[in-house]
This record gives sequence, C-alpha cells and structure tokens, in this order.
Amino acid sequence: MHTRFPDVSLLITHYNRSQSLERLLIAFLKLDCTFADIVVSDDGSKVEHQTMLRELQQQYGFTLVTTSTNRGLGNNINKGQDAVKTPYTLYIQEDFVPKPAFVERLEQSLGYMEKDQGLDYVRFYAYLTYPYLKPYGDGFSETKFSGWKPDYYKIYAYSDHPHLRRSTFLTKFGRYVEGMKVDKTEYRMCVSFLQNKGRALFYNDFKELFDQRNDVAEPSTVQRSRWMLSHNPFIKIVRNTYRQVKYNYDIQFMRPLSK
Repeated sequence: MHTRFPDVSLLITHYNRSQSLERLLIAFLKLDCTFADIVVSDDGSKVEHQTMLRELQQQYGFTLVTTSTNRGLGNNINKGQDAVKTPYTLYIQEDFVPKPAFVERLEQSLGYMEKDQGLDYVRFYAYLTYPYLKPYGDGFSETKFSGWKPDYYKIYAYSDHPHLRRSTFLTKFGRYVEGMKVDKTEYRMCVSFLQNKGRALFYNDFKELFDQRNDVAEPSTVQRSRWMLSHNPFIKIVRNTYRQVKYNYDIQFMRPLSK
C-alpha cells in the first residue's frame, strides 16, 4: 500500500557513504513510502562519492545541497534544513535503514504533532532508552527532564538520531553550532532544547523501526575519546559525576544558540 506524506520532506545528511545513502533510498522505495521532497545535504565528500551522488540524484530526483569543503555536521544539517520547504522534516543520517513498522509510526507521529502544537519532535531511535518517560499513546512516551534526577542520559531529550520535527526547529532552538566536533555540536543542541523548554516524544520499542548499519566498506566517521568509552568503574563514577554538574550548569548558564 502506497503511503505519501505531502507535508513532510526527508532530510538526509551525507558524508563519504554513497552506498549507504543508496541503501536508505531503496529501503523507502521497498516500503512504498514517498515524501514531498527528499533533500540530501553533502558535507564535501570525496570525488568518487560526489560522482555517485550525481548519479543517484538523476535516478531518485532528490534535491542535492553541497559544499566545496568539509564543514562539519552543524553546517551540514543547517544548510540541509534551509532547503526544506514543507512544514515537517523527517531527519535521517545516511547509515540508518527503516523497517516496515516505521511507516505506520510515522503516520501516528505526524498526527500527534498536528494535534498537539506544543510538540517539537518525535524520536524513532536511540542507543539507550531515554531514562524518564511518561506514557503518551500507541507505544510513544513523552520525555521528561529534571536537573536533580541522576541519569546523565537525560541530556538527550534531543538527539540527532532519526526523528520527525517541525521545519521551524532551528527558529525555536537556534542553528547548530558550526566548526565543532560532532559530539560538541549535538551537545550544544541538546542544551538549547532544554533551555527553550522543548517537548519531545520517544518511541519505546525503537529497535522495531530502524537499523543502524556501518559496513566495513563505509564505516562510521565519528571518533570518540577513550575516556568517554571506558568501562573502568572509577572512571565511570568520575565521568558521570562530572556530567551531572556540567549539564546542569550549562543548561542554566550556557549562551543560547544563535537564532
């Protein structure tokens, strides 16, 4: 059954993973799911990937937004979002693949956002379940934040994982910081989301909706420090305590993002 979303544009950020991009586009074809537009925002990929992007553009008819040099995730999302003309944006990075259950959940999410104008976005994937959730309906929950609650993962009331958002998102929360590493760019948006009292829904059984695939031929381009990934018990205690203090301080005092 064909499903079309005339008020939604699919925004895909891309960097040196054109095979992964093609896999994502094919997945939506197999789901018989279409959008008002598909915007692919490329972050100065290598020549061979740029060539492939042009070929894919001819085949799939998407809007391609490019830059001559790599300028980072913040710039890539900003310029991609600027190209969206519809009220809603489905944001997905190129290494994700939607599953059959996703289309129905996207329909439900859009219905929620049309009815509840206070909702800013609906998130479909995570590495870990958001720690503080209030049931909302149909397997969705609303994310809740409180500075005194102990789980440091609460900062991810916003995440760059696949989500549906209002295309005015950057107007309300500010533009992504450019010129920073990926983790810092996302962190600044997480803080801004909380500073501006953002509201989000989270799909509880998120593993039903997407796979994240980083093939050997096109591995993840994100590099994280060993300190952030260490499982040493002492380091984990120090790291989590530091995060608690830093997060609450930044939410209170960090300079808001530019709007």
